[in-house]
Amino acid sequence: MLKIGIVLGSVRQGRNAEAVANWTLDFANKRNDADVAYELVDLADYNLPLLGAAVPEAGQAEAEAAIKGWSEKMASFDGYIFIAPEYNHSVGGALKNALDYLKPEVANKAAGMVGYGSLGGTRAHENLRLIFGELQVADVQTAVTFSLMTDFVNMSEFNPADYHGANANTMLDQVIAWSGVLQTVREKNLVNA
Repeated sequence: MLKIGIVLGSVRQGRNAEAVANWTLDFANKRNDADVAYELVDLADYNLPLLGAAVPEAGQAEAEAAIKGWSEKMASFDGYIFIAPEYNHSVGGALKNALDYLKPEVANKAAGMVGYGSLGGTRAHENLRLIFGELQVADVQTAVTFSLMTDFVNMSEFNPADYHGANANTMLDQVIAWSGVLQTVREKNLVNA
């Protein structure tokens, strides 16, 4: 069984990412993929400290628990779908910070991207591809891109056009295929370790 984490990559109050993530999870589950389980992972549940910033002694145990929980959760998946809003022509700071805590947990795994923004989150995707390269995450070609102008009413109520389903299907097919192949790579690395 492949486990695919759908990572809600925004912690902003009033975020549109929650509706996009729920749509993605619902769409993925309705496909009834054999031997694939999807799970929503909300970055807001982890309250990660800013990497490298001083943490008051009173909050150290909480910060360490958040980092450990995030690491273990991300390590438990074979692949990922990152819900990535575009902020200021880039990936949001909370998602970048969260990814900076990871490397071996996500190495040799596959990732797809679902974005939203004025240009569908494509610039956030470009930034993520650079980050994924360093983390040894294989990002798939097809992404889902929701426009704030056409897929949201008043830029806040999610109302996606039907045509996004074709890209979502292709992206999920690619993530599943790559996740399965990379599972073999990870198993081979364990044997050779």
